[in-house]
Amino acid sequence: MTADTATDQFEENRPVLTGVAYRMLGRVADAEDVVQEAWLRWSSAEREGVREPRAFLVRITTRLAIDRLRHLRSRRESYVGPWLPEPVATGFGPAVPDTAEQAVLADSVSLAVLVVLESLSPLERAVFVLREAFGFPYAEIAATLERSEAAVRQLAGRAKRHVEERKPRYDVDPAVRRDLTERFLAAASGGDLEQLLALLAPDVRLVSDSGGKSRAPRRIIETADKVGRFLFAVGRDGAPGMEATIVELNGGPALVVTVDGKPDTVFQVEARGGVIQCAYIIRNPDKLAGLRRG
Repeated sequence: MTADTATDQFEENRPVLTGVAYRMLGRVADAEDVVQEAWLRWSSAEREGVREPRAFLVRITTRLAIDRLRHLRSRRESYVGPWLPEPVATGFGPAVPDTAEQAVLADSVSLAVLVVLESLSPLERAVFVLREAFGFPYAEIAATLERSEAAVRQLAGRAKRHVEERKPRYDVDPAVRRDLTERFLAAASGGDLEQLLALLAPDVRLVSDSGGKSRAPRRIIETADKVGRFLFAVGRDGAPGMEATIVELNGGPALVVTVDGKPDTVFQVEARGGVIQCAYIIRNPDKLAGLRRG
């Protein structure tokens, strides 16, 4: 196998490898580091006996992601305030033309699901991502993790039950979420508190991630009154050079606020029953770097 052929095979599979790594780690930089390390190992490996490059590359990437996730766990325990995944464009990872498959991939990269995946063990998370998001056969996952197929099926069942039990039940229609996002923007920027409160569920939750590096609540805020008044105050406190644009991130519409052209805040909502059930605010500048690159 020539170097050019090896490069072509890797680039052909890069979207899948990136998609797996991001869903495992929740951060673009970590995913890119893992994929780069996978490339270094692939480029220096004895490839003549590799009959299925895709399976081989996924195996390397998954194992590297598991090792990195175990290392990251200790860092996240000391994280300041709530931790949320790094927001990414929905196209981050494999492009899938089939609508049903794309819906599954988009759901598996949503902030709500990625937060739940944080509560799985690294092995459970790997099995869930490979099986539920990418549909890999149990036998292939078993070879990747060097476990028996029976053990992998057990891990898969446990991980799926855990995710289903903890995953919030939100409306998946992106049109509903976009409409609520647009109405929120109009109410907040227009200074209409009553209109803003009308968009919120009584038990709405606001989760903010700043990592202690930007101004944001360090605890989850709950109830429509508290969340509404906080968002109303933030909406009125606009800085010079501030602009807001709705883009698609993590499988759904999100509000990206820039100041002098640089991403400052990502705001995304989850809906149920036509109102906002949960709102995410990401202000950690480290997690907005990828949006600047894009």
